[in-house]
Amino acid sequence: MNSDVNDIDVGADQAADDSAAAQPAPADDTAKLAEERDQLRDRLLRTTAEFDNYRKRVDRDRRDMADRAAEGVLLDLLPVVDDLERALAVEASGEGADAYRRGVELIYKQLSDLLTRRGVRTIDALGTDFDPNLHQAVASEPAEGARDGEVIAVLRTGYLLNDRLLRPAMVKVAQA
Repeated sequence: MNSDVNDIDVGADQAADDSAAAQPAPADDTAKLAEERDQLRDRLLRTTAEFDNYRKRVDRDRRDMADRAAEGVLLDLLPVVDDLERALAVEASGEGADAYRRGVELIYKQLSDLLTRRGVRTIDALGTDFDPNLHQAVASEPAEGARDGEVIAVLRTGYLLNDRLLRPAMVKVAQA
């Protein structure tokens, strides 16, 4: 009978050892929790960075879309500016010509100011080297005192919208 009691005690000891082995030690739990925390923190940082990049991209796309919409309207206005410049270049004489000229100058100044407020700048081409990114050469001719490739005449003013080309300057270029 005594041997039966010892066998039972041994079985109870084995069951206690098995349950202790099934439960991880507290140090293992802490390491796993720390690793899981680090993974979640990394995931949070990545998600936050992705969202920030998305927000910046959407803002940039929205600005570009607004600029492109404004670009269309501004391109439609540029021929009016050209016509006003041609009207101001003509010497008018006769009764009321001076008053007419002042009226055209006033309209031209208002339109020029509006374009400037919207970020439109003229391209200063005369006397510069020909740049195919800013100029459209429509003629070339030999010119004394001018270097090869120098813009010697501006036939139509070019414009930039902020720092992007709105319309190239139509120019005449010197040949050597």
